[in-house]
Amino acid sequence: MTDTPAAIQVVDVVRTYTRPRTSLLRPAPVVRALRGVNLEVKEGERFGIVGESGCGKSTLLRIIAALDHATSGHVVVEGTDITRLPERRLRFLRENLQLVFQDPMSSLDPRMRVRDIIAEPLVVQGHPASGARVRELLEAVGLSADAGDRYPHQFSGGQRQRISIARALAPRPRILIADEPVSALDVSVRAQVLNLISDLVDELNLTLVFVSHDLSVVKHVCDRVAVMNAGQIVETGFTGDVYAAPQHPYTQRLVSAIPTLHRALAGATTTDLLAAKGEPG
Repeated sequence: MTDTPAAIQVVDVVRTYTRPRTSLLRPAPVVRALRGVNLEVKEGERFGIVGESGCGKSTLLRIIAALDHATSGHVVVEGTDITRLPERRLRFLRENLQLVFQDPMSSLDPRMRVRDIIAEPLVVQGHPASGARVRELLEAVGLSADAGDRYPHQFSGGQRQRISIARALAPRPRILIADEPVSALDVSVRAQVLNLISDLVDELNLTLVFVSHDLSVVKHVCDRVAVMNAGQIVETGFTGDVYAAPQHPYTQRLVSAIPTLHRALAGATTTDLLAAKGEPG
């Protein structure tokens, strides 16, 4: 892994936002979303970023995907510094790096048929958008070919996320970024979508950046993980090691918050347990 080239390098990235002024006598408040973030993702690696809502995960992803710009610092993707590149020079990034968003219903155009949604990245980038390619992608994510004739609202949440994955894979990217891809799904279908992403990453030899607030989900998919808190990365390591022996107090709190049967039983009172069995308390 040490000799493997880096797919993504983030160097001292800072992102600040200025809020509207609330007083003529005070300066506009500044929000520091990212505070000097450094990380490196190797080619072919499954890299997780975990942290609570508001820690800066999504801001970091947007900067890596050049959907936002760092206030300072650098982002290098496949050897090219994209930090200050104008949009006209980012075509290589739009082809080689694709995203799967959290809520498929809001990321899929409800007025478009599924076949057109999946073909859209190919059309935008000037590639042939054949029906055969669309059918191939639908099959790859476990949907039938006739799904292309339907609209997003005619599918379940898990199926819509499969459509989002198919769309992301359409231009044959080398890097796939998944931003909380299962958090909006029912528990019963999360494992299916996670296994699908894992299988496709292996089959297509992709570099995966997987973001979640749930360390147990990241553990299921990723080889290494970075833990974010308040705009900073506080711990990085192999996922199994971080999960089993977290070093930073924040990571320890994340791990301790993961639900387990033991903790659920320990938190139940005797009356609760008797009531569950139908016995008098």
